Formats: sequence, C-alpha cells, structure tokens
Amino acid sequence: MTTQRRGIHLDQSELLCKKGCGFYGNTGWQGLCSKCWREENQKEKQKQIQEDWALAERLQREEEEAYSRHQKAQTQPTITPFSKFEERKTKEKSSKVNTVTKFFTPSTKTPPKKDTPFDAHSSPSPSSSTSRHSSVGSDYATREFIDFLKPLKSGREIFKQCRAFTESMVYKRDMGADELSECVQDFYQNLSDRLHTQFKGSSDHVESVMDEVEKYMMTRLYKDVFCPETTDDERKDLAIQKRIRALHWVTIEMLCVPVDEEIAEVSDSVVKAITDVIEMDSKCVPKEKLACITRCSKHIFNAIKISKKEAASADDFLPTLIYIVLKANPPRLQSNIQYITRFSNPSRLMTGEDGYYFTNMCCAVAFIEKLDGQSLNLSSEEFDLYMSGQASPHWPQSSGASSCSPGSATLSQVHKRLDVLTGLGERQERVMEKARQLESDLIDWTDEVEQKVQSVLESIPAETQNPTATTASGTTSAASSAIDSDNVENEHLPPPLLPQVFAG
Repeated sequence: MTTQRRGIHLDQSELLCKKGCGFYGNTGWQGLCSKCWREENQKEKQKQIQEDWALAERLQREEEEAYSRHQKAQTQPTITPFSKFEERKTKEKSSKVNTVTKFFTPSTKTPPKKDTPFDAHSSPSPSSSTSRHSSVGSDYATREFIDFLKPLKSGREIFKQCRAFTESMVYKRDMGADELSECVQDFYQNLSDRLHTQFKGSSDHVESVMDEVEKYMMTRLYKDVFCPETTDDERKDLAIQKRIRALHWVTIEMLCVPVDEEIAEVSDSVVKAITDVIEMDSKCVPKEKLACITRCSKHIFNAIKISKKEAASADDFLPTLIYIVLKANPPRLQSNIQYITRFSNPSRLMTGEDGYYFTNMCCAVAFIEKLDGQSLNLSSEEFDLYMSGQASPHWPQSSGASSCSPGSATLSQVHKRLDVLTGLGERQERVMEKARQLESDLIDWTDEVEQKVQSVLESIPAETQNPTATTASGTTSAASSAIDSDNVENEHLPPPLLPQVFAG
C-alpha cells in the first residue's frame, strides 16, 4: 500500500452549473443550477406534451379509419348521413381535445375566496382546512407577515395571493414532490417578476419581500411538503444514517483534516459546528435551514484558521465538513437537503455564501455515499475489514498475509488488552509509591511544625503570664487583664459619691 496521502480535493469548477452559466449547481438537479434545471424541465415537459398530442391525433385517425371501414363493410343500404358523421367526428375530436387539455391544466377544486380586509384579522377563517391544521408557529408567521406588508403599497394584494396559493396547495397533496416544487417555484418566479416591475429594479427590496413570502408560505406548508409520502426521502434518510454509523472508524488523519482538536478553542468550534448541522432539522423555513449550514461552515473555517494559524482554503474546508457530518450524523439529512432544494428561493441557492456552503454540503453527502478505500488511502481489503468490524485502525496490525484474517485480528486484540493491563499495573505501582512518599512527607512535616511551636512557647518569659489576685475579704478581684489594670493613677481618685436623702 502506498504511503502517499491522497486527501480530498474538489475543483471549484465542479461546484458550478454544468451549463456554464456561472451559478452554483446541485446534485439534486443533476449538477445544474435551479434556472437551468427549470429550463431543461420545461423542455422535457413541452416535448412530452407534443408527444401526447401526436399520440392523441394518431389514435383519433386510427379510430376514424376503423369507423370508415366499418361503415363500408355494412351491407345495409341505409348509410349515416354525412352531416351526422361530421357532427360525430367533431364531437369526438372536441372530447379528446378537452381531455388532453384537462390533463395538463391544474386542478380547479379550490373554492372561491371572499375579499377580506387586510388587517390583523385577515388570517384564514377557522372553517378552512388549512386553519384547522395550523399551529401556533404558522399563526405567528402570519402575524409577522402581515406586519411586514402593512407599510407596502401593494402589501394587501401580496398577502391575498400568498394566502390563496398556500390554501390551494392543500388540494394538491397527492401530487408528486417535483410537481409541488414546480408549483412553488412558479409562484416565486411570477411574484418576483411583478415585484421587480413594481420596485423598478430594487433587488434588495425584492429579496427582502421574497424572504418573508418564503417564511410565511413554507411555515404553513411545512407539514405537507417536507418528506412527503410520494417520495423515497425517508428511505434515503435511513440509508445515509446507516452509512455514517458504519463509517464510525474513519479517523481525522484518514480524511487529512487540518484541525487540531487538542486546542480548546478548536474543539469548541468543532462542537458548535456539529450542533448547528444537527439543529438544521428543527427549522421549518428553507432560509433558516441554510443559515444553520452557513454557521456550521463558518465554525469550520474558524477551527482550520486557528489550527493552521493561517486562512483556510477550499481544499481544507471540504474534508473538514465531511468529518463534521460523520461525527454529527444529522437526523433526516437527505430530507432536509431535498426540502431546501425543492422549496428554497432559487436565487439563494444560485449565488452567495448560502449557495456555496449548501453546494459543499451536497458534495460532502455524495462523497460519504461513495466513500471507498482509495478515497481514504486504504487498500480494499483494509476498507472491507473496517466496514465489517473485524478490524479497527486503532488496533495494532501484524505483518504478513495473516494480518487480514479474523483470527489474527482477535489475537491482536487480546495482546492489546494484555498490554493495557500491564501498563495499568505499572501505573498503579507508581501511584502507590507516590502515595507512601506523600504520607511520609506529611508525618515529617507534622513533627517539624510541633517542634517549632514548642520552641516558640519555651522562648516566652514566665513573668509575661497574667497572675490572679484576691481581695482582703477573700473575694476574687478583677483579672489583671482588666482595662484599667495598668493605670497607676486609680489609687489617687476620690471615692464615689453617695446618694443623699433629704427629708421633706
């Protein structure tokens, strides 16, 4: 096995869209950005529609030809008048066209909404299906959204459109995740275009409004669109969790992570990064989930900077992010990534630090799924032994071909345990010897203190001690330590005054 370290390297061009538009790509969109993915998706849909129309026309022609042959084969002299045939033909054609049109037209089951005033009481009525399933969080998001839109001239209209759209999504629960994502992204795009026209190119203002729109809508739709039953997101979550648990033996050296966890500040940054990536699952809004990934990434850059004492590079960041994900094993990782991909504001994933860090997170997950021995500079035999639990990189490896056998691994384990026990016995002897030495030192110190105290007491003169005196009547006088014992002028003082009794 070669001793050269491969490390984990990812060219920054691999993070960009495969179409070369300059935006960040996404593995969930086959390496494309959201804009190019939507364009490709629209092309595929248009192609499918054309194929469906061609199929419908072909079936119609075949039916007309069969009907014509059937009419010619009849021996009866009575033939259907040409006008009736044309009427039936037109009716069948209209029926087919309406069927195809209905197939590609969104559902219109949403009941009509009454125009309500735009104020604090304009939230959905308690009788609506959405409000019955709303939580305290969605109600709070609605109030925040209303407060945000009040200063805007078109705030009332924006709220009406967002509310109508979220309530219409209740009737689309049976649609696939891609169709739900298409509906949401179309709404984002149409609303963004109208806002750009209204605010005359003020991108910052439009982005702030779109952020609040996303927060309001996705808070209300979260339970319906996160990990829907029509997808295999849950199966992918279990698969990636099982995969990460199986890779518990991967060390920081194997990934060539330039982080020194012995440094307290670095260790603290690693713990914060793990906490942030785990916290992502507790958020409902795609922007808030992305914020967790961004905070995690910044803690990683801080840990690398402190460890290397220089600015971190992209080649240092990705291996460390993989290491953090392996240590954290975040809950519902694939579902969160898919949720962000499907329902986040597309401009946020295409540019900016959120888009960069999210793209790296997707790359880290893809790397973990495809991790092999070559990626960790290990032979395939070693990788298989570690994955099966028959060996560990922390165990001593014996030389020779027998080092790969289970019996050799078990024997190495036994020898390691014996070495540990021997080392513990030696450490215990040293500790006991130190304890006995400490006990002897304490005894000597006690004797020395007693001798010093005794010598001090013996050096004090006897006349300095306070004797006691008695009065002439045999009663004990005041102690010599009284306050006025040293005052020699007390004998010259006059006697105390006696009370005088005056007769009336």
